[in-house]
Amino acid sequence: MKQKGEKIAMLTAYDYVTAKMVDQVGVPLILVGDSLGMVMLGYESTIPVTMEEMLHHTRAVVRGTQGALVVGDMPFMTYHASIAEALHNAARFIQEGGAQAVKLEGGRTVAETVRRLVECGIPVMGHIGLTPQSIHQLGGFKVRGKGVEEARKMLDDALALQDAGAFAVVLECVPAALSGLITRKLEIPTIGIGAGAECDGQVQVISDILGLYTDFLPKHAKRYAELAGEMKTAIAGYMAEVKSVSFPTSKQSYTMDESLLASLGD
Repeated sequence: MKQKGEKIAMLTAYDYVTAKMVDQVGVPLILVGDSLGMVMLGYESTIPVTMEEMLHHTRAVVRGTQGALVVGDMPFMTYHASIAEALHNAARFIQEGGAQAVKLEGGRTVAETVRRLVECGIPVMGHIGLTPQSIHQLGGFKVRGKGVEEARKMLDDALALQDAGAFAVVLECVPAALSGLITRKLEIPTIGIGAGAECDGQVQVISDILGLYTDFLPKHAKRYAELAGEMKTAIAGYMAEVKSVSFPTSKQSYTMDESLLASLGD
């Protein structure tokens, strides 16, 4: 798609039903993001998310997917301690989760890990810029790469990931001009999230674009629907009909030969 100049749409999904809809529309890449920690599990960040939680949701997404490439997001500290541990956990995403690729945060610091995973047949997507698993070190959710030194480091990180064999790299909360430069320098696709239109593709959290997660809306997100409001309306309507005994009706009920009830008495 990059070679053809065709932009790449990528979305997160965390469950069977959503993944099925995203896949049926034709989105080519689905990320089972560790963002599920916040939008599905109610954590304050992605850091508490465990491998077991990620595998649980990845399996559900894979069951709902036929055409899209499913990428499993490796959670905090599952690939940092050693390459052996990274191989073990990445293999679990492929063998147990059914994903076709994994995503790691970091640049040169994880390049050797990326290289080893790729050598073992596990496709890897990189992730640089704002890396949510490092928010304590970075001082919160902030745009990365505004200064010359940090911008140079980010370009070096992107090239290191490419050299290590990553098939794509996510650029999160990066100035649009810098993302454009990195995109032109790389042969592999860049997938932006808050990184401008020059990236080869875009990724968004499904809960943000559908208006399901209402705690806050990131600057880089756009609401394409307001499903939280529609869901509340539907739930309130159901509750009102239960109270007024207008639901269920005969349409939602089952019948029998009521004469048979005579032998049971009143």
